Amino acid sequence: MDLIEATREVIALSLTEFQRNRVILRAEFADNIPLILGDRIQLQQVIANLLRNASEAMSTVDDRPRILRITIQAHPGGQVCLSVEDAGVGLDPAGMERLFQPFYTTKIEGMGIGLSVSRSIIESHQGRLWATPNEGPGATFSFSIPAIPEGVKE
Repeated sequence: MDLIEATREVIALSLTEFQRNRVILRAEFADNIPLILGDRIQLQQVIANLLRNASEAMSTVDDRPRILRITIQAHPGGQVCLSVEDAGVGLDPAGMERLFQPFYTTKIEGMGIGLSVSRSIIESHQGRLWATPNEGPGATFSFSIPAIPEGVKE
């Protein structure tokens, strides 16, 4: 599957929410991204969860633009990496190791299963999902999954 195409579909479904929450979306997709082998619906669920979390992380931000940056690029070792960077409240260092545990949430109305399910989906695709605090405000959530090696037919 084409991860960029799948991501564009999720973005199209999210635009109304971004506009309502005054989120400025910046999509930066590298050229010549290799195809990946994966379940389109499951991976779109992960992307939608990351975008929703990023948007919600900026809901209380009023002193700076609510910029959400999504990037897709090829990584060394035959990986494709998707990152979602927000300008929100950031990550609590004390909670970093628990972020992906089931039922852990920092949201008032959150159930705490989105990131846990997302990590399970990515790991079932032989990938990795992680979070890093930004140097400035906000956080970046990224996943990488193996690309289909060149010359291999789908």
